Amino acid sequence: MSNSKDNFNVSDLTSALNAEDRADLVNALKNKLQDLTGKHSDVLENLSPVVRKRVEVLRGLQSEHDELEAKFFEERAALEAKYQKLYQPLYAKRYTIVNGVDEAEGATAEAAEAAKEDETTSEDKGVPSFWLTAMKNNEVIAEEISERDEPALKFLKDIKWARIDNPKGFKLEFIFDTNPYFKNSVLTKTYHMIDEDEPILEKAIGTEIEWHPGKCLTQKILKKKPKKGSKNAKPITKTEQCESFFNFFSPPQVPEDDEDIDEDAAEELQNLMEQDYDIGSTIRDKIIPHAVSWFTGEAASDEFAEIDDDDDEELDDEEEEDDEDEEEDDEDEEDDEEDDQPKNRKKKSGRVPIGDGQPGERPPECKQQ
Repeated sequence: MSNSKDNFNVSDLTSALNAEDRADLVNALKNKLQDLTGKHSDVLENLSPVVRKRVEVLRGLQSEHDELEAKFFEERAALEAKYQKLYQPLYAKRYTIVNGVDEAEGATAEAAEAAKEDETTSEDKGVPSFWLTAMKNNEVIAEEISERDEPALKFLKDIKWARIDNPKGFKLEFIFDTNPYFKNSVLTKTYHMIDEDEPILEKAIGTEIEWHPGKCLTQKILKKKPKKGSKNAKPITKTEQCESFFNFFSPPQVPEDDEDIDEDAAEELQNLMEQDYDIGSTIRDKIIPHAVSWFTGEAASDEFAEIDDDDDEELDDEEEEDDEDEEEDDEDEEDDEEDDQPKNRKKKSGRVPIGDGQPGERPPECKQQ
C-alpha cells in the first residue's frame, strides 16, 4: 500500500466505505481533485493556451467519469448488501447440514435409518471436520494451522462475517461447540479501517481466549532438569510462544505514539498487519462463501489451475525472449564472419539468405501481400 498522498486511486478510496457513505463520495472526489490541482498547477502553466484549454475539457470529462464511478460504487454496495441478505438462508441451511441438525435433502432413507440404528455413528453426525478441512485446503490459512490446533478446530461449527459501520470495517465470528480446550463459544476478530487520504487498516481486535488449565495451544511449557548439585531439586519450567492458528485472535498491536518504535520495527509491524489482514480477508472472501468447494478441494484445484496458467504464460514469454536472444546472437556471429572475410572478395549475389528458405527468398510469413 502506497503511503504517498499524491497517489489517488478511486477504488482504494471506496473500498472502505459502506453504503451510507457512498452518497458523499462525489464531493470527496471533487475535493481531492481540487487539492491535486493546486499541487500540479505548474504543469498547466507550462502548456500553451490552446493545449491548456484541451486539458481543461479532458478534466471535465474526467469529473463526469468520477461521478458515474461514484454511482457505480454506490449501486454495487447496495447490490452486495441485497445479496448478502439472500445468502443468509443458504448459510443457515449449510449450518444445519454440517452440524447434523437436519438431514440433507436427497439423502437416502436407508442411510438415515442406518444412522439412527447404529449408535457407533454418532461421530459421523453431519460433516465431521468440515471447517478444519476447508481451511486446510486453502494455502494461506493452512500455513497458520499447526498439528496441535487440529483437534480443537474440529469443534468449529460455523464461521460468519458482517460489516461494521462505526468504525468502518468487518467482523469475523467463529462459533465453537463445547470443547476441552477453551470456555468461549464464540471467538471474534474485528478489523477497523480508517479513511484519511486513502483507506488503511487502523487496528485489529481479537477475542481473549479463556483456555482450560493446561490446554493453551499458543504456548508451550518447557521443563528443564536442575543442574547436578543444585539446591533446588524441582524442575525449571519456562513458557514459550508457539505457532498456532489461535494466535490469529491476538493480532499485532499498533503503539499509540509513533515515536515508540523505530523504522525497522515499524516495517516489521506493517508486514505483520498485512499478513494478518490477508488471513482475515481470505476467510471472509473465500472460505465462508465457498466453504464446500474448499472442503472438497475443488476451490484449491481451481486456484492451482489459474497459477499454472499464469506460469505457462510467463514461461512462454521467457521462451520467446530466449529465442529472440538466440536469433540476435546468431546474427552477431554472422556479422563477425562477414567482417573476417577479405574486403576485396565479391559476393555471388546481392541477396542475403533469410530463414530456412532458398537464398534470396523471403520466408512465407514475410511475403508482401
